This record gives sequence, C-alpha cells and structure tokens, in this order.
Amino acid sequence: MPVLSVRDLSVRFLLPGGRRIAAVSDASFDVAPGECLALIGESGCGKSVLASALLGLLPANARTAGHAHLGGLDLLTAGERTLARTVRGRRVGLVPQSPAAHLTPVRTIRSHIEETVAHLTGVRGRAARRAAAEKAAHRAEFPLDHLDRHPHELSGGLAQRAATALALVGDAPLLLADEPTTGLDRDLVDRTVDELRRHVDDGHALLMITHDLTAAGRIADRVAVMYAGRIVELTDAARFFGTPGPRHPYSRGLLEALPERSFTPVPGLPPELGSLPDGCAFAPRCDRATDACAALPPFENTVACHHPVPAAPADTPPATRTPEDTRA
Repeated sequence: MPVLSVRDLSVRFLLPGGRRIAAVSDASFDVAPGECLALIGESGCGKSVLASALLGLLPANARTAGHAHLGGLDLLTAGERTLARTVRGRRVGLVPQSPAAHLTPVRTIRSHIEETVAHLTGVRGRAARRAAAEKAAHRAEFPLDHLDRHPHELSGGLAQRAATALALVGDAPLLLADEPTTGLDRDLVDRTVDELRRHVDDGHALLMITHDLTAAGRIADRVAVMYAGRIVELTDAARFFGTPGPRHPYSRGLLEALPERSFTPVPGLPPELGSLPDGCAFAPRCDRATDACAALPPFENTVACHHPVPAAPADTPPATRTPEDTRA
C-alpha cells in the first residue's frame, strides 16, 4: 500500500474580479514506503503549491479538489486541528522551501531542535534532549558549534540544513522536501541527498521537489515532471535519466539543458497560470507541436503528449543504477 495516494488533485486561487489561477490541475501519483518520487519542473509550475496543499498550508483564497490519502486520512478534507496535532511532523515531515522563514528568530537552533525532539519523540531530561538534538544535527550535516546561534546568524545553506534536521527528528512515514539542497555547495548537496536516501531506505516515503536534476538522478526511484500545473510525465528514474530517456519533449528539454549534456536551454517561457491555453501548454515552445496540440493531451502510458518521443524497442533494457552510482 502506498504511504501517500494522490488522485486528481487540483488547486485554484480565487482573485478579485472573479479571476482564477489554476496552480495545479488533476495531479495523480502514489509514493510507496521505501520510495523517493522526485517532482521536477521550472519555477512557477505548481510544485510547491502541491506540497502546501498536502499539508493544509494554502492561503485562504485557495480551493482544492480531488483526494490525497495518507493511510485512511484524506489530507485535503482534514481539519486544521487534525493536521496540526497528528499529521505535521508526526506523519509528514517537511523541509520547507524557505527555511529561514520557518525558524523563530529569537530562539537558537538548539532550542528549535530540542523542542521538536521533546514534542515528537517524548525524550525527557535535559541531557537526553541535548544528545538527541546533536544527533539530529549531525544527520543533516549541521555543525554542532553553530547550534547555539540564532537563525539570522546562519547562511542560507546552514538554515537549509537546520530545517532538514528538524524534518528528520520525528521519523515520519512521509517526508516532503521542497528544494532541500538550495544554497548548498555540490559536496553538501551530495551528502544531504545521501542522508535523505538513507531515510528512504529505512522504509520511509519521500516526495522531493527540486530544480536540481543531478540531485534527483542521485536519489529518485521515480520522476514526475510538472509543467503549467500538470504532471506531464511520470516514469521510472532509471529510464528517465538513462535509456531510453524521457518521452515528453519538455522533459527532454530539461535534461538537455544540463551542463553535462548539451547545455541547451528550453526555448521561451512557461505560460501564466492565469491564462492557460485550452490545449497543450507546452506547444508554443515545442518543435514537435502540430494542430493536434490545440486539444489537451490525455495522460497515457506515463506521458501526456500528442507527439511523445518514441519509446525504445521492447528488447532494449532500461538503464540501471548501482548504489555506487546514486549514493556513493
């Protein structure tokens, strides 16, 4: 059974004058125990809105539809009391996109972690809480000699590591990591991703939202690609990053933009979510587009595209990754 099962999740923002912003449309996916699903795509495509919807952290002008089941609980219809007392931290851990904004400015990082340890694990006694806090900091590569500093005394990378330490404390069955490697140098990115992978290998589920395709390739079991609020491809990570590669032209473009590939950016810009076309939103940027793209493509066989890149022949095995490739 999946830890998280999302079906037809949509998020609309209501604006003055009756305008509606379609931030997420009909997203469906599962995340199983011991699995990392990487959600990738350009800024503004709806990834962080989707994560906020799962935790009930959307603003008052947001409206949701669909279902997001965490076990027997539908996160989209659960009340704030349930989410605050039984979900956030205990059943779903969060590494937020802007960690400094989630830390209390007048408290030290040590006090943040010790309070979280006491609240989520029941550890009692000053010495025990201190030891547990230092263990949590070590897991996230947060330097122990910075634990007594306040959030404003930290760099962006250190704030990111502090947020990761806090998210890992409760060993929640599901971890939502929204850009968990922002502000980190390459070595720390790899070490942070490896720690998250160890968390997954212990049987937890991870939904990782990221722009960093290199990090996604290192940790993910499956990849979901979002564009203009829709999931346009959902496939196995080994096939996506290896052979035969992604089938949606947008997904191919994201990979080809990497320096180690052709370093060619996807032409044009994403559309405004308040004025999406009736058909394929990627068509104006796509060299495979035809008149058929004036209609919205259905999601079929891992991809939503009228003209997907042909799949490899059936006798061509997908690329596989060894643990050394992905986690060393």
